[in-house]
Amino acid sequence: MNFPGNTQVPSFADIEAASQRIAPRAVRTPLLENAYLNEAVNGRVLLKAETLQRTGSFKFRGAFNRLSLLDDSQKAKGVVAYSSGNHAQGVAAAAKILGIECTIIMPNDAPSLKIANTRNYGAEVVLYDRKTESREAIASKFLDDRGATLIRPFDDPQIIAGQGTCGLEIFEEANERDMAINAVLVCCGGGGLTAGIALAAREMSPASQIYAVEPKGFEDTARSLAAGKRLENAPDAASICDALLTPSPGELTFQINQQLLSGALAVSDEQVREAMAFAMRNLKLVVEPGGAVCLAALLAGQFDAADKTVAITLSGGNADPAFLADVMTAT
Repeated sequence: MNFPGNTQVPSFADIEAASQRIAPRAVRTPLLENAYLNEAVNGRVLLKAETLQRTGSFKFRGAFNRLSLLDDSQKAKGVVAYSSGNHAQGVAAAAKILGIECTIIMPNDAPSLKIANTRNYGAEVVLYDRKTESREAIASKFLDDRGATLIRPFDDPQIIAGQGTCGLEIFEEANERDMAINAVLVCCGGGGLTAGIALAAREMSPASQIYAVEPKGFEDTARSLAAGKRLENAPDAASICDALLTPSPGELTFQINQQLLSGALAVSDEQVREAMAFAMRNLKLVVEPGGAVCLAALLAGQFDAADKTVAITLSGGNADPAFLADVMTAT
C-alpha cells in the first residue's frame, strides 16, 4: 500500500533507524502475558508494557529519536513542546540527556505528577488555561523569541518513526516466540503511536489487524475513519484520559491510519477505571487512564479476543497517586 505524493510518511527503514538510534537510552519493554487475563477474555493477550518505559510512557521513543536528529545549531537554540504530560516528560528527558534547553507548555489542569516530573527533568514549564488560552500561540512566542525548534507530539515523521519502534519490538518478540498476532489494539490520541505500529505491522505482520482505541467523547479517529476525513471533537468533551485528549487526528497520522487501520473502538471512563483497577490487582502494574483504554476495550468486550492472539499497548503508567487511590477504593 502506497501513500502517493506524500514524502512525509516514514518508511520501515526509518523505524529501523530509529530503533538503533534510541537503543542505548530507551527501554526494550517486555511483552507480558497473564493467565488470569487470558482466561477472562478466552484468548491470548500480549501486553506491551510501555508503563515500564523511560519516563513511564512510549513518548520517550519518538522524542529521543526526533531530538537526536537536530543539528548543532538547532540544539543550541533549544526546543519547545506542548503536552498534557507524557510527551512533555519524553521531550524533557531526551533534552536533558542531549544537553538541550527545553521549554514545555502544559495545561494547568494536567496531573500534578506529570508537571512535577517534567520540571524534575530540567525543563522550563509554562502553564496555561486550556479553556481560555491557545498553547500554539504561547509556543509561537517562544519559537519567535528564541529561534527554538517545535517538537510536535505526533504529527512529525520522525516522532512517528520513533513510536513505530514499539510495534517493531512487538512483532520481533512475537516472531521469536513463534506467535502469530491476529490483532493489535493501540491507545490513540493524535495517532502517532497507532500510525507507527501500523507501519511496522505492514512490513512485519501484514495479516495482523490494527485497531485504535480512544476514550468516548474523543473518538475522533473512529468518526474520521467513518467519514473519510478528519473530524474534530466537541469543544466541551471531557474524559479522565488526559493523555489522549487531542482535538482531532493529526494530518499526517490520519493519512497513515486511514489506509492501514482495520477500525477504531471507544471506551467509557467507567470502563477505563475498571481496567486500571484490574491492572493493579491482577497484572500488578500501575496504568494511567489513557494507557488503560486497550485493556478496557478487551475487558468490556468491545473487541472479541476469543480464540485469538491479541497484542495491546499499555501506553503509560503516570497515574496520579490520589486518583489511582480513588479508583482502587471505588472499583
